[in-house]
Amino acid sequence: MDAALLHSVDDGVATVVISHPAKRNAMTAAMWRALPELLDALSADRAVRVLVLTGAGPTFCAGADISSLAGKEDPQALAVLAEEALAAFPKPTIAAVRGFCVGGGSQLAAACDLRFAEEGSSFGVTPARLGIVYPASSTRRLVSLVGPATAKYLLYSAELIGAEHALRAGFLDELLPAGQLEGRVAEFARILTTRSQLTQAAAKEFADGRSDRAAHWAAEAAASGDTAEGVAAFLERRTPAFTWTAGG
Repeated sequence: MDAALLHSVDDGVATVVISHPAKRNAMTAAMWRALPELLDALSADRAVRVLVLTGAGPTFCAGADISSLAGKEDPQALAVLAEEALAAFPKPTIAAVRGFCVGGGSQLAAACDLRFAEEGSSFGVTPARLGIVYPASSTRRLVSLVGPATAKYLLYSAELIGAEHALRAGFLDELLPAGQLEGRVAEFARILTTRSQLTQAAAKEFADGRSDRAAHWAAEAAASGDTAEGVAAFLERRTPAFTWTAGG
């Protein structure tokens, strides 16, 4: 099968699948270039409430396909553009990880809001094996997840760590037994689709460090009526019918 980014949308959940089975889902130059465009299209789709990023088969992503990058665009620049596009996606994002999540795969997983993984998965940040300077933005994102000591451990050594270690370090949010990842991610994504998009969008900005839009979000909340609806639904013991959507 050719290397590709596959996607589908079902009941508010967009699923993007990294598919390059011949190379453990390593990202080619074309795949790095395609990801920001795909994310732009999905972010503009009002039917999309949550995005799940995963890999085809038993592997999430084994990094960059070096053979597709040699002599062409700067591979690091391509990866950073894709990573930043994923981090900027305006709706909740979940990385669903099986198997290897290494190099560029770890960059993509770190750029998601949440990371769920199956037992037996492996994680690594491997530029030290190739003499590559890891991007400053990617380093800061890794530090924000696991702290400076673990980030240095991963970056200095390029060693892989197991899923239990990744969970303890804070890289993972949930670790699932074999066979339960897909069901749990689907369940959690469904929960997110029922929650306030207004709350989620504001929380994402604030959690990512933006501090200049408190007044904007207060005005959005007042105009939307979602707070009143949420309180009324709680008191009436019914499911709230929120109306605010990302993009207005």
